[in-house]
Amino acid sequence: MALSIVVPVYNSEASLELLAERIQAVLGESFAPLELILVNDCSRDGSWAVIEKLRAGRPWVRGINLARNFGQHNALLCGIRAARYPLIVTMDDDLQNPPEEVPRLVKKIEEGFDVVYGTPRKESHGLLRDLASVVTKSVLQHAMGAETARNVSAFRCFRAILRDAFEDYRSPYVSIDVLLTWGTRSFAAIEVRNEPRRFGVSNYTVRKLIVHALNMMTGFSTLPLQVASLAGFGFMLFGLAVLALVVGRYLIQGTSMPGFPFLASIIAIFSGTQLFALGVIGEYLARMHVRSMGRPSYVVKQALGD
Repeated sequence: MALSIVVPVYNSEASLELLAERIQAVLGESFAPLELILVNDCSRDGSWAVIEKLRAGRPWVRGINLARNFGQHNALLCGIRAARYPLIVTMDDDLQNPPEEVPRLVKKIEEGFDVVYGTPRKESHGLLRDLASVVTKSVLQHAMGAETARNVSAFRCFRAILRDAFEDYRSPYVSIDVLLTWGTRSFAAIEVRNEPRRFGVSNYTVRKLIVHALNMMTGFSTLPLQVASLAGFGFMLFGLAVLALVVGRYLIQGTSMPGFPFLASIIAIFSGTQLFALGVIGEYLARMHVRSMGRPSYVVKQALGD
């Protein structure tokens, strides 16, 4: 069975050679032809030099060097579009996704699914990182409209034909998981082993996870607009209730509602809600402006093995 493995690379010169060796040892005989596509996302270390070395000694290894740092999902999109074979596996470059688990993902795909995620059995980060990850997956579940979103990970296997659904997608904001939903609703997830990090530290900080969640909310979902609408409707009902209270007090007691603090609080609440709604609308307009400029998802500086 032919298989393409796509790996986004960022500052991973220490792990790439071992990654290629393990892939070849585990998958070299089971999957033929096999290709490993290493997409260098403008690493600041010697990752591209290692990729060139790997390519020279292993013809099944291909390298793509991006012109600047575009982000993990943008690099993945580049590699996915370059893949040649019917099944595509994506995995991280730090060896936390064991190549030995790839045959299990492929076996699950053969049951008739289009996308299979490898969910780590045990994954431990800091409290803030775990919280940001939960929020991100909740947002992704709304954007994807699939329960499997709770189990998404960078370790995934899917059918290459799904690329047709986002063949013409051009935007600097990319979420591979959301794009896959444009082509299918057939998702599955299996538990896989997650190995401890051997080299370096994670490039996904709490801040990056939060930014990624916001990008998905405003780039692939109308949830913020719906929240703004519900907030406006809720405070409209609140305003009607306050009006009923003021009129009722006047009719029953013959006095108006006293106090500047009460009036100032009401004005502040309504003004804050209006500014929130305007901010949400402004965020969508800003993204529409960015997309209208035609900024690419990625730019390839050099490719090896085309």
